[in-house]
Amino acid sequence: MDPKFIDKAYDWLLRVGPKILLGIIIFIIAQVLIRLIKKWSRQFMVRREFDSSLQPFLISLIFAILQVLTVLATMQVVGIQMTIFAALIGGIGVAAGLALSGTLQNFTSGILILLLKPFKVGDIIVAQGQEGVVESIQIFYTVVVTYDNRDVIIPNGKLSNDLIVNISKEGTRRMDLDIKLPFTVDYKQVVEVVQKAIADDKNLLKDPPPRVGVNMLEGDGYHLSIDVWTQPHNFVDMKLAFLAHLLESLRAAGIKLPGM
Repeated sequence: MDPKFIDKAYDWLLRVGPKILLGIIIFIIAQVLIRLIKKWSRQFMVRREFDSSLQPFLISLIFAILQVLTVLATMQVVGIQMTIFAALIGGIGVAAGLALSGTLQNFTSGILILLLKPFKVGDIIVAQGQEGVVESIQIFYTVVVTYDNRDVIIPNGKLSNDLIVNISKEGTRRMDLDIKLPFTVDYKQVVEVVQKAIADDKNLLKDPPPRVGVNMLEGDGYHLSIDVWTQPHNFVDMKLAFLAHLLESLRAAGIKLPGM
């Protein structure tokens, strides 16, 4: 073998060998630390009660970022020039950002929804003109099941930039009813019948207390306002049931509504 080649290889080994060895040591130590950080992150998220669908994603994201940083640090220690890699990564990042701007917005909004929790799975919300129960919250979209059993898939970007009404978050919902009665119907009698119908309905809450009173006077009669509280879930069914019960109670008391 050529002695000159051996000398050059020996010189190269003396010059580069320590850097390579140091890079390998740094890489191994970094892998151990990354595993510990993953374990600590998982425990932290469990203690903080992070959303179960968000935990794997965040842990994977942390792992990927740390691995990229480890590789870049190792290459820097070894002495590999980073200029070409930096330019390539920057170009890919700009192109991907332009192509996926809407997707990235939905992605970011999904993270914020899972972290800030303006609503959760099982809540009743009104968003984008749709009212229904939140079936699932994904990274890019949220699925809402409407009362007529339609799956509405709403991009998270729309939810984070528009009005959301969370009907079930407070735990109660008020049912507002209005009935018109002629002046010939005694007001006190009607109120007594309505209050008894409310007391007999097991679906209606007694606290907050219901409210019954006249809210408008017209030439041919008056409007009776009925405000009662109930659970937010199955609200429509409970409203229909109470209206049917109220109608029967009014008829049994001999009170006729206009047109009856």
